[in-house]
Amino acid sequence: MSQVNHTTLPRWTRDQMAARVAADIPDGAVVNLGIGLPTAVANHLSADKEVVLHSENGVIGMGPAPAEGEEDFDLINAGKQPVTLLPGGCFFHHADSFAMMRGGHLDVCVLGAFQVSATGDLANWHTGAPDAIPAVGGAMDLAIGAKKTYVMMELLTKTGQSKLAPACTYPLTGIGCVSRVYSDLAIFDITPQGVKVVDTVPGLSLSDLQALVPGVTLQA
Repeated sequence: MSQVNHTTLPRWTRDQMAARVAADIPDGAVVNLGIGLPTAVANHLSADKEVVLHSENGVIGMGPAPAEGEEDFDLINAGKQPVTLLPGGCFFHHADSFAMMRGGHLDVCVLGAFQVSATGDLANWHTGAPDAIPAVGGAMDLAIGAKKTYVMMELLTKTGQSKLAPACTYPLTGIGCVSRVYSDLAIFDITPQGVKVVDTVPGLSLSDLQALVPGVTLQA
C-alpha cells in the first residue's frame, strides 16, 4: 500500500464540513449539536428547512450564533457559547432535556469524537491519558438516545494516526451507535456491511484514502 504524506493533503475546512452536515439534515428534524466542531452546523442550516436545534443544558429552538456585540450570556448552549433563540424556542429544566434525549425524541445528534470504530463504536469523552480531564456530559445519553448519531471530526491526529479505526482504544461512549462520519478528508457511512465512502475531498483518491485508515476496509 502506498505511503501518503498527510500534511500535504487537500482538506475541507470546518465550515465546509459543517455545511455538508447541515445539507444532509432532513426538514423537520429535531437535532442536538454537540460541543466543538458540531456547533458550526447551526450557521449553515438552510432558511427553507425547519430544523429544531436542541442543547442538553435545556434549550430548544436555537438559531445561528449571535452577531458580535449582541451576545446574551444568560442564553448559552452546552459548550457555554452564546446562542440565539428563534420564535417558538424555549429553555427548561436540565432533567426535562435529558428526558428528551433518553426518550428517543431526537432525530439526529452530531457529536465530535476522538475515535470511531469500523462497527460504529464511539469514543469521545476521555483519552485515557493520566492527565486528561474526562468530560462525558450528555454524550452517552445522546449517542444511544438519538435516532441517528453523526460524528464530525478530523480524520487524522496531528501525527497522522487515523481516528477511524478497526476498534476504539479509548474508553467507549457508545457501542454501534454511529451511522455517519463527516471528516475533513471524506464522509463515511457505517453500515452492517462495512464502512462505505460517501464522498472524498477533491484530489484524494480512494486508494490514498485507504492508505490513511489501515485496518479498516473501505467500500466505494
